[in-house]
Amino acid sequence: MTNGPDPDLPAGRTWRDWAVDAVLFCAAVFLGLVVLGVVEEQGELSGRVAELDPLLGLVACLALWWRRRFPLAVALIGLPAVALATSALPAGAVIVTNFALRLRWRRALLTLGAYVVCMVPSGLLLYGRGTNLFIDAAFCLAYLLTTFAWGHALRSRRLLLQRLRMDAERARAEHERRLADARRGERQAIAREMHDVLAHRISLLSVHAGALAYRTRQARAGAGPALDSAEVAESAEVIRGSAHEAVEELQEVLHLLRAEGDGEPVSLLPRIEDIGSLVADARATGQPVDFRPELAADAVHELRSQLHRTVYRVAQEGLTNARKHAPGAPVSVCLAGGPGRGLTVEVRNELPAAPRSDEAIPGTGAGLTGLAERVRLDGGTLDHRAADGTFTLCARLPWSAR
Repeated sequence: MTNGPDPDLPAGRTWRDWAVDAVLFCAAVFLGLVVLGVVEEQGELSGRVAELDPLLGLVACLALWWRRRFPLAVALIGLPAVALATSALPAGAVIVTNFALRLRWRRALLTLGAYVVCMVPSGLLLYGRGTNLFIDAAFCLAYLLTTFAWGHALRSRRLLLQRLRMDAERARAEHERRLADARRGERQAIAREMHDVLAHRISLLSVHAGALAYRTRQARAGAGPALDSAEVAESAEVIRGSAHEAVEELQEVLHLLRAEGDGEPVSLLPRIEDIGSLVADARATGQPVDFRPELAADAVHELRSQLHRTVYRVAQEGLTNARKHAPGAPVSVCLAGGPGRGLTVEVRNELPAAPRSDEAIPGTGAGLTGLAERVRLDGGTLDHRAADGTFTLCARLPWSAR
């Protein structure tokens, strides 16, 4: 037997429930009269039972209207009618099916047992003689077991549908949760990419503008030569070019994220080979950078695109942080590793003795946090520490080929 939640119906009947109940009531009354007419024609009922038979059959038929709300009460009310009245047999089939459908299995079995005990010996009361009692008992058992089995099958089907609905709701909720996680992950990815791109370019703009402002202040104070028009034009052109490149890189980031979401081939991913251009840009601002790539070009070409981007972003974040917090200090960028040895990216810069807050480049302070998450997603670790006057940013990544 299936022991699951009771498949109760809602408190109010729908129009479909009313239609089904009306059809069952009419069918039970009609078939009950047919059965009663056949039995009376054969003259098999005793006098007193024949008088009560139509009344008991009507009680069983009327009880069908409350079978949905009170299945056990209807079963108990219908028990004497079904046991003693032949006209109640059609209504009894509905009653037995109903309590098998709506009662929990222990209570349903106990009710079925009561029906078996009352109906099997009822032939003696109905016919007033002891002949054919075996046939009557077999008929009663078949009648009860068949209707009970049908009700139980309906109950199992209803419980199965309930479980399927619950599973579908859970799957839908899980799907919505995965979509929310994907959206949150996409927003975080956009935030990381925008931070990496804009922080680098804006730091370059800040360095150029700071140098221009410093030269201007020195000239006004008489401590240095004034800028001529050519130098001003050159500095303005550098600032304009850096701003233009910042906008272009931001557009590339947005295109990259859309292309990754659509499964299209991506050609805008920064690669390890592009770190040379990154270093060149830093040197153009006057930042002394020692770049030591110790990677075989053929082996690097086989790395995953995502790993290329992570290595590039580590080097970019290291140069940007050095430019922010230690302007003018020497910086070293080292790439090392190979198949079976992993990949190491290390950026070192000297710490300033006394940082000047008036020329500091503002930042969100979330760069290393986002970078650590990016490295972790690629299966690596990110360490950063300040010791012996040197700040070290080191990322260790697994060597993962395509």
